[in-house]
Amino acid sequence: MGSHPLPFSVAVLGASTYAGATVASAVVLGRVTDSVIVPAFDRGVDAATIWAGVALVFGVVAVRAGGIVTRRYFAGLTQARTVRTLQARVADRYRQLPLAYHQTRPPGELLAHAEADVQAATDVLSMVPFSTAAILLVVIATLLLLWTDFFLAAIGLLVLPLLTFLNRVYGSKVEPPASRAQAKIGDVSAVVHESVDGALVVKTLGREASEVARLEAQAEGLRRARVEMGSLRAGFEPAFEALPNLGIVALVAVGSWRLSTGAISTGTLVQFVSLFQLLAFPLRLIGFVLSDLPRAVVGRDRLEGVFREPITLTPAAEGLDLPEGALGVSVRKLSFSFGGGRRVLDDLSVEVAANESVALVGSTGAGKTTLAQLLVRLADPDLGSIRLGGVDLRHLDAAELRGAASIVFQDSFLFATSVRDNITLGMDATDVEVHRAAGLAQAHNFISSLPQGYATVVGERGVTLSGGQRQRVALARALLRRPRLLVLDDATSSVDPTVEAAILSGLRREVATTLVVIAYRVSTISLADRVLFLEHGKIVADGPHQQLLSYPSYEAMVRAYERGAA
Repeated sequence: MGSHPLPFSVAVLGASTYAGATVASAVVLGRVTDSVIVPAFDRGVDAATIWAGVALVFGVVAVRAGGIVTRRYFAGLTQARTVRTLQARVADRYRQLPLAYHQTRPPGELLAHAEADVQAATDVLSMVPFSTAAILLVVIATLLLLWTDFFLAAIGLLVLPLLTFLNRVYGSKVEPPASRAQAKIGDVSAVVHESVDGALVVKTLGREASEVARLEAQAEGLRRARVEMGSLRAGFEPAFEALPNLGIVALVAVGSWRLSTGAISTGTLVQFVSLFQLLAFPLRLIGFVLSDLPRAVVGRDRLEGVFREPITLTPAAEGLDLPEGALGVSVRKLSFSFGGGRRVLDDLSVEVAANESVALVGSTGAGKTTLAQLLVRLADPDLGSIRLGGVDLRHLDAAELRGAASIVFQDSFLFATSVRDNITLGMDATDVEVHRAAGLAQAHNFISSLPQGYATVVGERGVTLSGGQRQRVALARALLRRPRLLVLDDATSSVDPTVEAAILSGLRREVATTLVVIAYRVSTISLADRVLFLEHGKIVADGPHQQLLSYPSYEAMVRAYERGAA
């Protein structure tokens, strides 16, 4: 509503028009009864009076219909635009949040926020304008009843508080299962996503039955919450339906008594009965809105949880430009931890010259991948700074940094589209540029041999290609952007050693870039100008490969690498 006030205001105007026309239609019906129908049985009525009555009835019905059409169209428009806005806000928030946020949450939960929670939070919007009109209708009708006849008004004043009380009781009871149901939607989505995404593991390890059982357990939790909500609704539905109808019965009974005493006319009774009958559906609609409100509140609360997540990667205020050419890297007194836990990197400092190639080496958990991610600002350090070309990463515009630095991971993600599209990813590039990047990544030959060459569509995540082929396509994607800092996080681990050597040699010879390589092969490590040996988040040795062999821990690890490759 707040994000799209214009269509919502028009919807409320249409609903208010409907409310006014509804009251007017009851009044007109009462007047037509007294002026046309009753006299017709006594002394007859002239044609002009009859046609005037018909015109009044049709006129007020036309206005009422116009209000309904206006309200429905613009209420639906408000809901659709709000869904679009919320989904865009969620997507933007996901983009702004650090990589650690996405790594600690299952994709099913993230999808549930963007889809099920947004839908739950906005479903009620289409009925809010009508509910506003219903409240206005109730107020006008009550005032009209009080002004005309107190006894008839007392019936309405008795029914409305009872209906409000029932709705409050219903809302308090249905909110807990509604909250559980929304949470379970994310759990079910997470299991389905993991089972489908890990289909190869499920099939090869014979885990089909266990995955089905896991999904059944989560689905059963969702079913129980939904059934509990349905049971509550079924229990309260008869009362919601009965109260307005009992009010009409009571109104007819009291109205007939008042009519027999001459206190009101036949037209007045018809007017009141008609008005209360027209009120029955709007009153019921308020019940529908209130019954859906707990689910909307839960959906909104879950979305607010996403929006409350702190954005640690704040946009650069200065937006400084980088110098031309290859970029040196300066890491100064860097410390980093995940969520305030144990420091993964601790007071680390290192200088990498422009056009230099360095290998990051260390045992598992030494902090290599974390350092690589910080170099391209997938997160910010807790302490210290990283400078690229002499400029602090926090002072660089995101587009400037992404255009200058690229990282390629060991697990190369490809989209279910053509090989060329996977390399360009929307970038406007010529075939010559694409083929050159693929050639540097030693991918051109195998791509050309595919059934449709660069137009060949790979499966989801590139499953129709081998691991080494996926890595080379991902490397070509990075090289197409001509990065001045290239970080390879074990990005050629699935490639044949001779091919890997050709790739690294080509990068050194033909690409003006500063190269940082996380490597486990001795052949790869030895190609670097310099080796940075990490232990427990610190650089404990720095120098050429042959020189570091005199360092006992480094020498032992290299020997272990050689034995593993043998």
